[in-house]
Amino acid sequence: MQQQDDKALNLVMIRGACLWIIMALILAWCMVGLNFGVPGLPDVFPGKQTRVLQAHIDFLLMSALILGFYAARVPLPWHVRWAMVVGAFTNSSLFLLMGMFPVLDTAEPPQSLAQHVFQIYLFASLITTSYGFGKGAVLILKSTLMRVR
Repeated sequence: MQQQDDKALNLVMIRGACLWIIMALILAWCMVGLNFGVPGLPDVFPGKQTRVLQAHIDFLLMSALILGFYAARVPLPWHVRWAMVVGAFTNSSLFLLMGMFPVLDTAEPPQSLAQHVFQIYLFASLITTSYGFGKGAVLILKSTLMRVR
């Protein structure tokens, strides 16, 4: 029964990973459309097309990380699971937002309200993602040390 409960606990991770894989597929098709000049897509992504590619790759990488943590079959606290899933989305969406709104894609200090909000979103994303995956890694590592004894 414990094994069944552990799977149910980490269900948010498998659902999140599947959603982010679907997002990566949508972005892949968007890049194909951009390459073939589908009308309207350049209006949606007026920024650097490399940002759309980065978002696509990041959604795939984050999904792979989440699936790896899920496969470890170590029950994680709810806040760690949610931080992984939410952080994976927000981290990947940073590239997507820069592709959609070129004003956000700058190394200059923020000057507009949108740039300030984006910077807050960026740091919140980095903290959330780091907490989720970092704490998850520590807990899984700890579980392996306990098994050895």
